[in-house]
Amino acid sequence: MFVRTYAGALVGIDAVAVTVEVNITGGGLGLYLVGLPDNAVKESEQRIRAAFENSGERMSGRKVVVNLAPADLRKEGSGFDLPIAVGILAAMGRIDAEAVADTMFVGELSLDGSVKPVRGVLPLAVRARSEGLRRLVLPAGNAAEAAVVEGIDVIGVTTLREVVACLNGEKEIVPAKPADSEPFDAETLRYAEDFADVKGQAHVKRALEIAAAGGHNVIMIGSPGSGKTMLARRLPTILPPLTRGEALETTKIHSVAGGMTGGLMTRRPFRAPHHLASQVAVIGGGQSPRPGEVSLAHNGVLFLDELPEFGRSVLEVLRQPLEEKRVVVSRAKYSVEYPANFTLVAAMNPCPCGYYNHPTKECTCSPGSVHRYMSRISGPLMDRIDLHVEVTPVAPQELSATAPGEPSAVIRERVVRAREVQAARFRDAAGVHANSMMNSAMLREYCRLDTASAALLERAMERLSLSARAYDRILKVARTIADLAGRAGIVQADIAEAINYRSLDRGNWGR
Repeated sequence: MFVRTYAGALVGIDAVAVTVEVNITGGGLGLYLVGLPDNAVKESEQRIRAAFENSGERMSGRKVVVNLAPADLRKEGSGFDLPIAVGILAAMGRIDAEAVADTMFVGELSLDGSVKPVRGVLPLAVRARSEGLRRLVLPAGNAAEAAVVEGIDVIGVTTLREVVACLNGEKEIVPAKPADSEPFDAETLRYAEDFADVKGQAHVKRALEIAAAGGHNVIMIGSPGSGKTMLARRLPTILPPLTRGEALETTKIHSVAGGMTGGLMTRRPFRAPHHLASQVAVIGGGQSPRPGEVSLAHNGVLFLDELPEFGRSVLEVLRQPLEEKRVVVSRAKYSVEYPANFTLVAAMNPCPCGYYNHPTKECTCSPGSVHRYMSRISGPLMDRIDLHVEVTPVAPQELSATAPGEPSAVIRERVVRAREVQAARFRDAAGVHANSMMNSAMLREYCRLDTASAALLERAMERLSLSARAYDRILKVARTIADLAGRAGIVQADIAEAINYRSLDRGNWGR
């Protein structure tokens, strides 16, 4: 008997529908899997046989051929266990074949017949809906994650017995319901941290506000204990709330990476990998490609603390995603693309001992060692960071002040207003929604300078020996400063402040 049902394969952060064709005939014994399965899919035979035995079912004594189409797409992972098992049972007549014809199945089978959660069910649910399928049967542990996709019934199951009973009409399982929008809207603004907790550091807060308003990358350099990490962890609290579309895209990435246990992500991600993280861990890839930290920080913040301690190769691979906002992982037979539109926040000490330029403590490093330490960050990477901020220690009288600082909610209101201005500015530009993403043509149109501003920028270029990329970065930052101030045009003060944020480009730093 021939039966057809559906599964899904992950490609990047999206999914491809896979047709599971099962044919049981005479002329041999055993289970034959074809359609480019990997080792995990090939091993499904033993899991399925044990699950059948412990669920009161028996494997057919005849030849069973399972084809996973399209045959030229590699099938990876244990999520094919359930669709293959259901297809075999339907071909044996234990399940109504019509009940599986409009259904996608995903799930790993345990030897005792239970259905275990898998990664990537959110893009699978999106694909099932786009294919016009009626329902998605998956592990109960993944039901809340897939239920955010409307227009398809999401059926969560715990055992193979339950799947058979549901498909045969012996047991009714209520489809999982998506979470209400009101809790989502409330959670997007709920953070444990707040800028009101930060004492002093007004100039650093100002730089982070500009970074949040324009999507600019920022590096903070200062001595240990000056508050760099504390400030960086509060940047997400002043970013605009996630929209539904951004939340869905961000959740899909974390779903593919295997980091989801519930519904939509409600807050912008904040990723802080250790400086010993490998190149693959940061950028993504591997034998079976998965998103790296730059993609897991999509629509959020990637925080690299102790930046010079990261491997040189790790830092250099950041250059492409910082420019293109995406990562392409290429293999001999295929390539996958992951989005990587994040705000980079880096922090570092000014020298090996940490006290170069400290107001009270003496640096014990030689000028040469300070210069070598700073040289661990390449010029091309530093060029791609818009804001360079020196963080000085907070004075004791400021630390003992009882009055709270400006709260994140107030700063976020200014950021949101600036982002609304940019949304109107770039409404006809596909893929551009912040000043940091402007191309050369947009710079000429939206960043026109008067004579005084142009002269100031020209002098800065000559004295600081800035690159052409740094010139563009200054214009973008100045445009964001003007947006925060509610000005239609860029004035000389905006250019001056933007130039002030290129401190690491100064020729005498570290010498």
